[in-house]
Amino acid sequence: MIVLDSLEQFQKLYRAGRKWQRCVEAINNIDAIQPGVAHSIGDSLAYRVTHDASTDALFVGHRRYFEVHYYLQGAQKIEYGAKEALQVVECYRDETDREYLKGVGLTEQVREGQIVICENHEAYRFISEEAVKKVILNVTIEDGYFHNK
Repeated sequence: MIVLDSLEQFQKLYRAGRKWQRCVEAINNIDAIQPGVAHSIGDSLAYRVTHDASTDALFVGHRRYFEVHYYLQGAQKIEYGAKEALQVVECYRDETDREYLKGVGLTEQVREGQIVICENHEAYRFISEEAVKKVILNVTIEDGYFHNK
């Protein structure tokens, strides 16, 4: 898991690559979208704004997309661990790009203004004690466009 302290830090570290530029484009567009409605930019990024206090029961892992979370309001705990150290509950499905796991991982607190990049060798469980507003971006692991588009 990569935790960055600000959008500015994200822009400095990930300025190269169209998919990372599209993340910033999506974040700059959040005032124009309704919470909970998914949007996309091209074929490499889908995003939505959430505002809730839900807690995941299981860890979720991905293979084809990174999850990027940009915190707009509130704070949240994230429990994460290497997939190989967790127990598979539901096998990976290509249709959803998800696998579900259980176990115990490390916990980190994140807050408003920070950006979290969920790496694919780990699985994550988000824990909210109060409502958190954030942008969730699903970004392809591909360097560019999908070649079949």
